[in-house]
Amino acid sequence: MAIWYEVKEDETIDECLARMAADGYMAMGRREEPLFHLVEGEPQLLRQKIEFKALPIKD
Repeated sequence: MAIWYEVKEDETIDECLARMAADGYMAMGRREEPLFHLVEGEPQLLRQKIEFKALPIKD
């Protein structure tokens, strides 16, 4: 069964992948989504949300 891991704001992609491996999962897909907030009524990019689809590592 696949689960999704989100790269935390204070975490690098490599750190997220290492966290996944420590939990016994490996990345099988990736998705990104821009997150916006409003500044004076105009959308401004806040950050990029990155998630990895993870499957259990088979022995």
